[in-house]
Amino acid sequence: MASQETAPTSPPGASAPDPATPDPARSEHSYVEEARRREVRGKWLLAAPALVVLLAAASGPLLIVLVYSFLTPDPYGGVEWQFSLQGWFQVVFARDIFDETIGLADAHLSIFWRSVQLSFLTTLLTLIFGFPTAYFIATRPQQYRELWLFLITIPFWTNLLIRTFAIMEVIRNEGIINTILMTTGIIEQPIQMLFTDFAILLGMAYVYLPLMVLPLYASMEKLDFRLVEAAYDLYATRFQALRRVIIPAVKPGIVAGAILVFIPSLGAYVTPRVLGGGKHLMLGNLIELQFGQGRNWPLGAALSITLLAIVMVALISYVRNAGRTDAGHG
Repeated sequence: MASQETAPTSPPGASAPDPATPDPARSEHSYVEEARRREVRGKWLLAAPALVVLLAAASGPLLIVLVYSFLTPDPYGGVEWQFSLQGWFQVVFARDIFDETIGLADAHLSIFWRSVQLSFLTTLLTLIFGFPTAYFIATRPQQYRELWLFLITIPFWTNLLIRTFAIMEVIRNEGIINTILMTTGIIEQPIQMLFTDFAILLGMAYVYLPLMVLPLYASMEKLDFRLVEAAYDLYATRFQALRRVIIPAVKPGIVAGAILVFIPSLGAYVTPRVLGGGKHLMLGNLIELQFGQGRNWPLGAALSITLLAIVMVALISYVRNAGRTDAGHG
């Protein structure tokens, strides 16, 4: 007959163990692990108020916008608390006011296309000018690099609106470019550059160029230029050294700079509004129009969420690309 095991009991009259006294039966590793958990728990408790505020400040407005996108527009502005998908429907489709037929919202789609196109061209233009600029800074003597970086950050000292008006003074009909061309006799009539897509592209490239240069420089500073010299020793041309050595090594900086330029360009408002003259709208201007003169808040909210979704896709692409790059280097 099997004997029954019983839990060990304290002898009669023995006192209970003191919690503060280390239990010799427990290993040193368990004490260290428990202390680490208490430390981590304490840090989370200390950071909890700030995290709650940040979470509410970040997600609260987005939640309000998301809710508004599913409501009915009020004819006098605002919303009526009745569920409706009309806002999301109007993002892509439009209903004819005479025969109620449904077709694509050409105006919205053209603004979407212009926004993506100008954002892509802005990213490409800043890369074309930012890459040699970052390479120039990275190849200067160490004591002069900070001075060049300091010069790159000078445009950030002034307000975005002032920088945009500065571009306007350069490209307007009586601006610097047209004045020089007409004075030298190259043209007889001023070239219309202001209030065009070219003006918006030029303005955004000027505004966001530092956002491309800085991450590119951060990558190029880590580049081992002995690899470039080795490529030249192996009879590589300058273009081959650029394509096979430099660009693969600084690819994380290129991707980071492209994301930093593309995302704010996509939602830009001030530069297209000033340099486009209100005729060449981008997504930011269309959203503002719906919340203002359009008095269609659900449509404006749906457009805002759509813009947010595009930005999230771009960020996820960047994170996945960065992950593959890190895995490749690992």
